[in-house]
Amino acid sequence: MESNASAGRVVVGVDGSLSSQTALRWAMRYAGLIGGFVEAVGAWELPGMHGWSAPAVDADLDEEVARSGFAEELRSVVGDAPSVEVRESLVRGNPVAVLLAAAEGAEVLVVGSRGRGGFARALLGSVSQQCALHATCPVVIIRPDSKAGVGPTEAA
Repeated sequence: MESNASAGRVVVGVDGSLSSQTALRWAMRYAGLIGGFVEAVGAWELPGMHGWSAPAVDADLDEEVARSGFAEELRSVVGDAPSVEVRESLVRGNPVAVLLAAAEGAEVLVVGSRGRGGFARALLGSVSQQCALHATCPVVIIRPDSKAGVGPTEAA
């Protein structure tokens, strides 16, 4: 039987929201259950990329802020000694496009139900909705409540 290099790869969207943190914890527990690993994926965009005007921005500073926030979130949720392997990927681009590309061939894509999007995101549709509609693998959408923090086999 041919082995699949992405077998056990659990992709999870990370954006700094409570929902994202809960999704990351869920993904780590699930990866542990299936003997897989987690690929934590974050996306960042320059302010004004999809608006009517583009303010003067420093792309290097925005990337530095994004990398710092991404690393801090992973550190706070995963800790120094994660129970499963966690691979990190922070990509500049639209969150939906970045997550869909990362999830190609994955075991599952895990996203939070509410991210850091604002009014503009509401007009376009949520990231979780778009991922559920267009991903080529199963999608798990995690709500940021106490029951969502329970592992996949421990849910009440």
